[in-house]
Amino acid sequence: MKEPQIDYKAVFHALPGMVALLTPELVYADANDDFVRLSGRTREQLIGRYIFDVFPENPNDPAAAGMSDVRASMLRVVATGERDTMALQRYDIEEPQRPGHWQERYWSPINAPVADPDGQVVLVLHRVEDVTELISARGGPGGADRASVLEAELYTRARELQEVNERLRKAHAREREVALALQEALLPAPSPLGEHRAAVRYRPAIGALNVCGDWYDLVDLPGDRIAVAVGDVVGHGLRAACVMGQLRSALSAAARVAEGPAHALEVLGLYARSVEGAESTSVVKTFIDWESHTITYSCAGHPPPALLRPDGSVVFLDQATDPPLGARLEHVGRPEAGIPFAEGDTLVLYTDGLIERRHEDIDTGLSRLADSLTRNRHAAPEPLADALLADLLPSTGNTDDTALVVIGL
Repeated sequence: MKEPQIDYKAVFHALPGMVALLTPELVYADANDDFVRLSGRTREQLIGRYIFDVFPENPNDPAAAGMSDVRASMLRVVATGERDTMALQRYDIEEPQRPGHWQERYWSPINAPVADPDGQVVLVLHRVEDVTELISARGGPGGADRASVLEAELYTRARELQEVNERLRKAHAREREVALALQEALLPAPSPLGEHRAAVRYRPAIGALNVCGDWYDLVDLPGDRIAVAVGDVVGHGLRAACVMGQLRSALSAAARVAEGPAHALEVLGLYARSVEGAESTSVVKTFIDWESHTITYSCAGHPPPALLRPDGSVVFLDQATDPPLGARLEHVGRPEAGIPFAEGDTLVLYTDGLIERRHEDIDTGLSRLADSLTRNRHAAPEPLADALLADLLPSTGNTDDTALVVIGL
């Protein structure tokens, strides 16, 4: 028996309910017939346009949060490749024929990924149900029937949900202010390194409060030397950031008196045993000596630093790698290795958010980093740092935070 040939485009347009397809940049790629009809917009007003240009937020409602909620949901889908079912949303719609007049509307949205054969999200399927009528209380003469009572209850619950969402939004805004202040205190801009050039970058994960567990540190040492470190505390948010701050300060102090990077990490490992949440922290410490033109380094469960030569070749410093902090029950000395450098070389330290991707071997990420370094080998530290972030981080944001340090040698 011959299998029927299915016209999936026809199926899509015949789907009951409002369904649209958007690009990862949140631009309408297609919309089914019900979406066009029920949204009150023509296909020309939708296709090829940014979703929030077509449906802006009601400027007359200071508590409106629908746009930020929907955007965050869609970007999570793009970044994680997982479906996101949203809570009931109030999102008012401007009447097409009466600019400036807004209709109060309530929606039940679901956002789902559409991936290519490589697993990359190429479209977001946006399905919404207009439930405004269900939550608009309607009473009849002589009392309400069962449906009216149910609708009135739904209306009440929707109003309560809206109030809770508004309280959460305000609480999140306050928490974000605290997070930004904490970030500025924990990750200040590095002090000048004399004639040496350095660039630092920090990118929080999507949905984070702009602080997480990644850190960087640059310390001036006696002679023409500096100590540079990057580290990564397990977890996200304020708790991880507080642990990060303790470890960063301890390592910064240890570097000033330690014999070398391995000794500094040994001291940090002993201290980390007394800090709750510090277990499994990864960190790499390097000492750069311009008099001897050597880099001495030690890694505790961290991705290896990369040394970029002027000819575009890249060497990963992976000869002194050990488990993360707290991985051993007993204290054991850490390994240390050194490598010479020449004027014009560039040292790059980073956290795993720059290279690691879900369902991908770490060697693939390291190869991607090496390729980007080679292409941008003539760039100074500041433009090189920007180029690495542009090349290696998803345009929609990453699910893991990232710290990056670039030192011109």
